Amino acid sequence: MKDLNWKTRSSEYLFTENWLRIRKDICETKDGKIISPYFVYEFPDWVTAVALTQDGKIIMERQYRHALGITDWEIPGGCVDKTDANLQDAIARELLEETGYQFTHFELLGKTSANPSTNNNLMHMYLATGGNLVREQELDHNEEIEVYLFTINELKQLLRENKIVQSMHVTALFYALERLGELRY
Repeated sequence: MKDLNWKTRSSEYLFTENWLRIRKDICETKDGKIISPYFVYEFPDWVTAVALTQDGKIIMERQYRHALGITDWEIPGGCVDKTDANLQDAIARELLEETGYQFTHFELLGKTSANPSTNNNLMHMYLATGGNLVREQELDHNEEIEVYLFTINELKQLLRENKIVQSMHVTALFYALERLGELRY
């Protein structure tokens, strides 16, 4: 197969703030074409989990998403922090902060990208099982998250009705349903 990788000739940061950096690259293809400008959005990696309580209910969150101006159904997750020892610690922390639940088992389902043409990060998807409610939520100042418990059949109905618009969460849900033996091809 042909090597399609580009060479980065130069990079310039146009914006740097908390968890987002925007960079302008000048690139060169293998056959010498110059691609300029090429904009890259740098984010920290993300983690998300399809989280099941000890009695088999799926934890769903409902929160407002300002960019689309909607309140939507999502699964728990967030940014990997520099203080997280690894990805599993990051999702365990996010689950505890957002839902108040602690889990006994984590299984990595894989990774996905929101948009590999512009974003440099990945979302790491987990199946978390054995969840028990152990405390109140500890939300960030800009978060207002409602937690709901759904049966697998109720979750499947949300998916059938296209009630979950966060595409990476939908991806994680389908991977988890397949792993749980709940998805037929």
